[in-house]
Amino acid sequence: MKSDKTNAVRALDKAGMSYSLHPYDPDSGDAVHTAKLLSIPPERLFKTLVTCGPEHRCFVFLVPADRELDLKKAARAAGVKQVSMLPQKELLPTTGYVHGGCSPLGMKKRFPTFLSDTAAHFPTVFFNAGRRGLMIEALPDDLCRMIGASYADLLP
Repeated sequence: MKSDKTNAVRALDKAGMSYSLHPYDPDSGDAVHTAKLLSIPPERLFKTLVTCGPEHRCFVFLVPADRELDLKKAARAAGVKQVSMLPQKELLPTTGYVHGGCSPLGMKKRFPTFLSDTAAHFPTVFFNAGRRGLMIEALPDDLCRMIGASYADLLP
């Protein structure tokens, strides 16, 4: 197994934040299937989505595995007129992460980040650790404090 010391994990360690790591089969399929493998409800596992707004400003949104991002609500949360999904080919050069391994922690640059307000209903949430096959479990408030994220209504 690869080292668990991803940029995201290093950031957590540096901040002294409490977390646990959960490996899974990286070829398991989508986020909903990953939640099943980890024996957690899919609404507790959050996918990291990167969008692009005016003047190519990027914004990061975390939404439950079984839900889609409402782009209009996302734009409203970010305070811009509209956002669109960042093209997959731009994900690695923009964030330093590949599709399926994108974490809100340890990106090349810190982008304004928004966590679905549904996360506040859970004692802990799961999100990608910066590579396919590894999830982080942490307190949602700790995640928000660490990356300067805000809770927002992001779901249709």
